[in-house]
Amino acid sequence: MYRAHVLVCGGTGCASCDSEKIIQKLKEALLNFDLQNEVSVVQTGCHGLCAKGPIMVVYPDAVTYSQVSLSDIPEIVEEHLLKGRIVERLVYTESAMDDKLASLNETAFYRKQKRVALRNCGVINPESIDEYIGTDGYEALGRVLTEMTPDEVIQTILDSGLRGRGGAGFPTGLKWRFASGNRGNVKIYVCCNADDGDPGAFMDRSVLEGDPHVVLEAMAIAGYAIGANQGYIYVRAEYPIAVQRLKIAIQQAREYGLLGKDIFGTGFDFDIDIRLGAGAFVCGEETALMTSIEGNRGEPRPRPPFPAVKGLFESPTILNNVETYANIPRIILNGAEWFASMGTEKSKGTKVFALGGKINNTGLVEIPMGTTLRTVIDEIGGGIPNGKKFKAAQTGGPSGGCIPAEHFDIPIDYDNLIAIGSMMGSGGLIVMDEDNCMVDIAKFFLEFTVDESCGKCTPCRIGTKRMYEILDKITKGQGTMEDIDKLEELAYYIKNNALCGLGQTAPNPVLSTLRYFRDEYEAHVKEKRCPAGVCKDLLQYTIDPEKCKGCTKCARNCPTRAITGNVKEVHVIDQDKCIKCGACLDNCSFDAITKK
Repeated sequence: MYRAHVLVCGGTGCASCDSEKIIQKLKEALLNFDLQNEVSVVQTGCHGLCAKGPIMVVYPDAVTYSQVSLSDIPEIVEEHLLKGRIVERLVYTESAMDDKLASLNETAFYRKQKRVALRNCGVINPESIDEYIGTDGYEALGRVLTEMTPDEVIQTILDSGLRGRGGAGFPTGLKWRFASGNRGNVKIYVCCNADDGDPGAFMDRSVLEGDPHVVLEAMAIAGYAIGANQGYIYVRAEYPIAVQRLKIAIQQAREYGLLGKDIFGTGFDFDIDIRLGAGAFVCGEETALMTSIEGNRGEPRPRPPFPAVKGLFESPTILNNVETYANIPRIILNGAEWFASMGTEKSKGTKVFALGGKINNTGLVEIPMGTTLRTVIDEIGGGIPNGKKFKAAQTGGPSGGCIPAEHFDIPIDYDNLIAIGSMMGSGGLIVMDEDNCMVDIAKFFLEFTVDESCGKCTPCRIGTKRMYEILDKITKGQGTMEDIDKLEELAYYIKNNALCGLGQTAPNPVLSTLRYFRDEYEAHVKEKRCPAGVCKDLLQYTIDPEKCKGCTKCARNCPTRAITGNVKEVHVIDQDKCIKCGACLDNCSFDAITKK
């Protein structure tokens, strides 16, 4: 029996900050103080506070340390774990309130969250099946196999109102019901989309790294419900920690008889294999993903027939993403009414978001559907750094749109976001402030889509390229008002004619920025000016003669020698030589240089 447990985040974010070395050094320090039998060290998944990592939580004290370094370990062990004195300089700032320490659940970051899909992330060791079982793991599978019929399972998921968390928001139970119509007649498959392809999105990866068994359990439940005996998890090879923990979890589940033949002695057989993706964004589309699993180039197929009728290996198949599956065991154990009690009328439950961009608390959050964007950004996210104003939030990645400040109080759910020209997507939420150029943002996402298009259909292959060329022309100050009209016309054409979801949603960032920020497009075209001061070809750096002291610092740091002037004399920038790198602005000590 240990008197203390030290939980150290082992997710990708913290691992990149040497959390694995921290764990090793922590164990060595415990040995040095002969505390190895009194203090347990547990490697967990993501706590959500990615910008504050590495994160370390000490129980039973519930003390959270942030940004822990290797050099801090001896002090933590000697002062806190040996002498019982908290190392205050390392305590996560927000948990130090009113001269007393608060648990993470009491902080503003956690207070408005409701962790269902993420309930075990940051709590258990993801490489231990015993710890998962200790938190009711595989109990839902046992209940399903021994107490429920397949149709009862499907009805429970239908009654819960769970919709697919991968982007489209299709009712999960309905998808399962469609596939179950072939039960017993042909081979049926269960697939999991763990591709996580949106820029800035890492929700699925974090669940796999922090709680892989929940996905295995949910897929087995799905297999029982639709009559499938084989599952595949499609995960990108760039997620080595997630892949490794999945492999460990599958092996453990097989050894415990929770995957494989005759699970729980019920005669039900179900096994899962992993298929690695090469990072193609288009393989997030369900038919392209299945084509890739089959060993072919990942390209989408026309629908209908839909995968529930003809999917993997031309057999009926269901495909849900990691977050969708992570909700299934809780729904079975707590009931459909419990899940449906959270969220809004048409969007039940919670949603996980990867919160990034211009935000203080970059990280992973899970909120009840219907939570306002203001709550997510100002309270959970800690607001925007440096006193800047909120300008927009991009949801849904390249397939989504921008939510402007006028909709800052919109409740986040599937229907509300679609109504304002955005979409939920898989859960990326990128915050932008007044220094972001919305034309440049649209161009960034179009460039990504152009690179990721599989090229199978003409509207996507050629249309997105033409859209990108027009945006590039506008950001260089060479655009015309006719270009803006052509851009909008192309966007609607591609949206209506592309083969798959990638092409159909690719114009969304452009359409939403045109809808809410058309004045920025017109400023680029009519005034040859970027209001946010981002587009380099439209920038001009100038020196205020009244503020310039002639210190020569700007000239010494200019890579093209575009700045001239003698010591203690006013300097001048040669606009023909200036490459708009901003080095002069960064190095001026007298606020004499402006960018406009």
